[in-house]
Amino acid sequence: MPRAAAVAQDATATVTALFERFHAAPLPTVLDVTEQFDGVRLEHPRVPEEHLDEALAQLDPRVLHALETAIDRVRRFAEATRPADTAVTMADGARVANRWLPVSRVGLYVPGGLAVYPSSLVMNVVPAQAAGVASIALASPPQKAQGGRPHPTILAAAALLGIREVYAMGGAQAVAAFAWGLPGAERADGTTAPPLPAVDVVTGPGNVFVATAKRLVRGRVGIDSEAGTTEIAILADDTADPRFVAADLISQAEHDPNAASVLITDAPELIDAVRSALADLVPATRHAERVATALAGPQSGALLVRDLDHGVAVCDAYAAEHLEIHTRDAAAVAARIRNAGAVFVGPFSPVSLGDYCAGSNHVLPTAGTATYSSALNTTTFLKAVQYIDYDRDGLAAVAAEVRALSDAEDLPAHGDAVDIRFA
Repeated sequence: MPRAAAVAQDATATVTALFERFHAAPLPTVLDVTEQFDGVRLEHPRVPEEHLDEALAQLDPRVLHALETAIDRVRRFAEATRPADTAVTMADGARVANRWLPVSRVGLYVPGGLAVYPSSLVMNVVPAQAAGVASIALASPPQKAQGGRPHPTILAAAALLGIREVYAMGGAQAVAAFAWGLPGAERADGTTAPPLPAVDVVTGPGNVFVATAKRLVRGRVGIDSEAGTTEIAILADDTADPRFVAADLISQAEHDPNAASVLITDAPELIDAVRSALADLVPATRHAERVATALAGPQSGALLVRDLDHGVAVCDAYAAEHLEIHTRDAAAVAARIRNAGAVFVGPFSPVSLGDYCAGSNHVLPTAGTATYSSALNTTTFLKAVQYIDYDRDGLAAVAAEVRALSDAEDLPAHGDAVDIRFA
């Protein structure tokens, strides 16, 4: 199966060294590294709240309406899919319950590299809010052109979502600040930037240094995943519209020169037609060079399969982040797929829809991890706590079994702790 070449360098040594600097001097390290990589010198990364309100007031009305639509749909889906608490009565006086409780505080990272991603902010914040998280902090790299603030569209989206705690930080230093906290500081204008308390969970995409930092802090805090380069697979038969297929392949290729765009089909004539459509559409797109590089890479291409059954098997082996189904009876074919981050059913459910306004979440497992992991959702920000509520009769009913098992494991004090209640 085609996968991107190993282009991401091993950033472990670099991030580990940064973490050591951070532990010795947290705030100076963040400020120095920010100046080194982002070209701005800050007094403190905390963004004054009035900048959020200013950005929202100046936001393009079309973008505002689009963000409001996305937020509404993502929130409705997130709230509907929050898992329910459960309780099971094992016998009279013997009850076990499970409650889903939100973590107390999360740190969300929104990158600021080749593109601006207010949609990623929506996809991370809304499930956390639907889960009931009370404290949410946001970090996004400062922009030199914006005077050291994060991109104004990011600030506006944060304000729209009710997020007031925003930091102009990027890279591994932002992850370190979330994991261990950051002290406050006095500003030159006499105001005080409050400290950044450590969080319980860090989520959000980023470059290799962000992904490595998240991996290294896992265990101290929870993380969503180590997001890799985006990918799309399209399972299509001879009924597919080649221009739809080509446009969707291009839509993901414009993310990154290493993005994967894969067509899986049993129709050789469709491959020819898609290639012809790509020849027309690629030169006309704004990021044509980036798209052409991605489509020409070893991670992209067309896979010819024997038939639809073979195509489904190939899709499951590939376990794409995004999988589109362009076949006869697309819903029935989609129901057969086991491994995919998200499945887009039929010609009018493109990945672009899921990226913004479908209501689903676009933070999805990449690089084949869809075989065992899921899209970001409310459970990313929830923990399951079990409650055991037995009375005397309920415990007495299994006291002999506890005794037998504790003796079998040579842990007699376990059995004694039950027996003493009936002595």
